Amino acid sequence: MATPEELLAGLARVMTRAGLAAPEQLTRLTGGATMESWRFTSGSSDYVLRRAPSLEYIAERPYGHDVEADVIRAAHAAGVTAPQVTGLLKPEDGIGSGFVMQALPGTPNPKEILEMQDPAGLLREAARDLARIHTLGAGDVPDAVPELDYREAIANFRDQFEEAGGDRPIIALGIKWLEDNCPDRIEPVLIHGDYRMGNLLVQESRLTGVLDWELAHLGDRHEDLAFGCMSVWRFARYDRPALGLGSLEEYFAAYEAESGFAVDRDRFRYWLIHRTVWWAMGCLKCARSWRDGSDRTLERAVISRRTSEQELDLLLLLEEGAPDDLRNELIEPMQPPLAEQGEATSGELALAISEWLASIKDNVSGHDRFQLAVARNALGMLARDDAIVPQHAHYELAQAILEGEEDLSSPGLLADMRQASFEKLSVDIPKYPALAVARKKWTGED
Repeated sequence: MATPEELLAGLARVMTRAGLAAPEQLTRLTGGATMESWRFTSGSSDYVLRRAPSLEYIAERPYGHDVEADVIRAAHAAGVTAPQVTGLLKPEDGIGSGFVMQALPGTPNPKEILEMQDPAGLLREAARDLARIHTLGAGDVPDAVPELDYREAIANFRDQFEEAGGDRPIIALGIKWLEDNCPDRIEPVLIHGDYRMGNLLVQESRLTGVLDWELAHLGDRHEDLAFGCMSVWRFARYDRPALGLGSLEEYFAAYEAESGFAVDRDRFRYWLIHRTVWWAMGCLKCARSWRDGSDRTLERAVISRRTSEQELDLLLLLEEGAPDDLRNELIEPMQPPLAEQGEATSGELALAISEWLASIKDNVSGHDRFQLAVARNALGMLARDDAIVPQHAHYELAQAILEGEEDLSSPGLLADMRQASFEKLSVDIPKYPALAVARKKWTGED
């Protein structure tokens, strides 16, 4: 990993090529699930370096940062509030792969954005920018930008699932549903691929930037529409299904008015389920990245435990197809763990460390403060895991689902899946908003 001094030296070469002043005041930005972001000044302007944590980490990507930068330039030219790219990193810069762009005003923090005064206005602007992205096609971006083959993507899910153990019945259920319900190809457009809260910059309820274009590809516009509406990207506003900002009907109406394209609700539902499976597999893959050393960060290991969020979301989506009698059957609520006696357990030690970290959080800042919060989340998982050990992995059942031998009409299957999903997420992320929804729906408890 490059030091701040090495980054400044490399950035000086990039900025010199662009005819700009030497970089100063380099600061690591928080967040970023896959790429590093660093903010710095050059002359009187602010810039952001977007950089891969390692060359190994981006080795499997279909294209490099040069193509990603060209996609951003095309979007900016189409009227999208995308940043202006200033320059690309070169091997001789000595700081890896990435590019520099002008910094835009606003915050990407979903908590702050979702508390702003005009969510309806922001939803319309988000729909507008998405429609503008979708005006671009294969002829507007580099040839290296791939088109997503729907069925090939599902087959890749199967391969990844088996590689990860092939033992998660709910994910197996999602993959089988995709195989049985995959729609026909439609004329592809440019897809941002990660259009959601967390990748939008907002200032005073106005959209000021669309970030993180590394997943851009050609495909079905409904994929982009659905992705930001996943439960996980609505954060605390589970009650507002469109990006956490408003209703789906408001979102669709704004998009249709800007694009002139009618939203197909069935295709939207397909892609909502498709991308939920995609993110479940992405979370599982984070554990592999940590284990093989390609990204040995604490955040990567912790994100892997978010698989249980997607399992619960998948089940809430897919159970709509279960028989009424099975769907209306309630499960038993979880019982609180028994009080411990004797010396401190492993879970209590984890909790003690977490409490100590909380006491020193005011002494750290920037990315270190973010990492401290991630560490406390990890310790919380360990503490809860010590008290409750849910059974969620079942290889034989998962394989039977993939082969069509078991489905949601099988007696007892939905109830067992609900119980396992509910218990696992209660350990991993007990504050996940959809968990409260599932608790009320599945147990009858508030």
